[in-house]
Amino acid sequence: MLMIRSLLFVVWLYAAIAVIGIVCGIVALFDPRWVYVGARCWARTTMFGARWICGIRWQLEGAELLPDYPVLVASKHHSMLDVIVPFLFFDRPSFVLKQELLAMPVFGWYARRIGIAIDRDGAMSALRKMVSEAKERTALGSSIIIYPEGTRQNVGAPPDDEPGVAAIYGMIGLDCLPIAHNGGLCWPAHGLLRKPGVVTFKILPMIPKGMKRPEFMAELEARIETATGALIANPPEAAKPGSH
Repeated sequence: MLMIRSLLFVVWLYAAIAVIGIVCGIVALFDPRWVYVGARCWARTTMFGARWICGIRWQLEGAELLPDYPVLVASKHHSMLDVIVPFLFFDRPSFVLKQELLAMPVFGWYARRIGIAIDRDGAMSALRKMVSEAKERTALGSSIIIYPEGTRQNVGAPPDDEPGVAAIYGMIGLDCLPIAHNGGLCWPAHGLLRKPGVVTFKILPMIPKGMKRPEFMAELEARIETATGALIANPPEAAKPGSH
């Protein structure tokens, strides 16, 4: 039964991308604000399906720590879920993403407008281009969301943070907001199976700008991995307010 529900949800997920993406994309050609309207509508629709098809709910802890100014957001990366839910608590986020995603139908059109693509083979020139785009986005009020591990990790896998997050942190000069979560318990990094449960996204205390690279990397990894490990070891039940 879990696999049947999971397959139904996959259909729901990609149907939502197609229908909402095309409709809002047409409107966005005339009013660019609809790019984010479409993205948020897709996120809400996806999580509605996740709840009623797969029994996956989500909740946010530490909402009082969300800033009202642009920051570098560093999130644990377990699955596509980590890209969907932030649209529901950040206003106009920009995501650092793989260049290959730009080629996807519909999704890629939005990724070009919301994302900051990085060419992993482009070395320093690619990094400078990414930093330049990130500065443009933050000047418009967007926070930059990056996944330090670069790719999705299975639950329990040892941390494997890439140096790119430290480079961006140092070159952009933004405070860094870490986010931990236990999403991999319900929506794994790989495969189609989705399991019922409560996914908790936890906003962690801000890491101020200006730290040296080794200290920053150690502090970031310690905060995210410690909080993620606790959420995985003891998944909290859904709180009445703020759960979806």
